[in-house]
Amino acid sequence: MHAAAPVERTFCTTREAGDLLGVSAGTVQLWVDNGLLQAWKTAGGHRRVELDSVRHMLRKTPVSVPAVDALAHFVAAVRPLKILVVDDDQHMLGLYRRHLCNWPMPADITYSDDAVAALLSIGRNCPNLLVTDLLMPGMDGFNMLRVLRQAPEMAHTTIVVISGLDAAEISQRGGIPPGVELLAKPVPFDRLLEIASGLYQQSRLKRLTAGQSF
Repeated sequence: MHAAAPVERTFCTTREAGDLLGVSAGTVQLWVDNGLLQAWKTAGGHRRVELDSVRHMLRKTPVSVPAVDALAHFVAAVRPLKILVVDDDQHMLGLYRRHLCNWPMPADITYSDDAVAALLSIGRNCPNLLVTDLLMPGMDGFNMLRVLRQAPEMAHTTIVVISGLDAAEISQRGGIPPGVELLAKPVPFDRLLEIASGLYQQSRLKRLTAGQSF
């Protein structure tokens, strides 16, 4: 099992940079093109502006105190998404690592090859997203899910099962709890990213609307 260190957000979108600086996203784009702000492009062609360059511009530009506070609120609101991946196949865990490390949102990811160890990890640090296989030695994914669904601290955790079993085989083994999304192997990483992105945006929105909004 390996726990990745929390990753501090070091970038923002052009819209977010515009909100912090009090200008439009188009103006931010112009400043990026002119070298006034440092930015880079994602694989999908979206610009990400370095927060350090936004801080630097805030220091150089006469701005109101609320604008400076907004940057602090933005950074405080950006907390990594906590993800736990459980699979006894080391090849599969390696595949998860290669894909998840390229996800755009900051994430604190724990990988476990044992369901019991995963339960201990969850007890210490409840994840936002649990991704698990079903067929594992010792306590398998079926038993782990039944235990987890009885834990009140897991009420707000999204659980996704990735399995090579078909629906009939899963049903014969007792099925999976309601509300758990079942995805078939090979792992549909695009769908996993879609789920994780939605959870991250929901979490960030809750923090912003709770008083950290800019």
